[in-house]
Amino acid sequence: MSTTNNKTNVPEAKEAMNKFKMEVASELGVPLSNGYNGNLTSAQNGSVGGYMVKKMIEAQEKQMAGK
Repeated sequence: MSTTNNKTNVPEAKEAMNKFKMEVASELGVPLSNGYNGNLTSAQNGSVGGYMVKKMIEAQEKQMAGK
């Protein structure tokens, strides 16, 4: 049995994370919608998550570098 953990660690950030996800999907041309997205491929969904992580790491690196 598989389990998923989509719980946001900081509940107050949930809305901002959803907005960020939609922005990234739009940038990548992935037709992501609110709710169920079973019509999308794993590659499409994975590209959104992967690019979100890339952008968050870049932002953190800039912050750590004082920029």
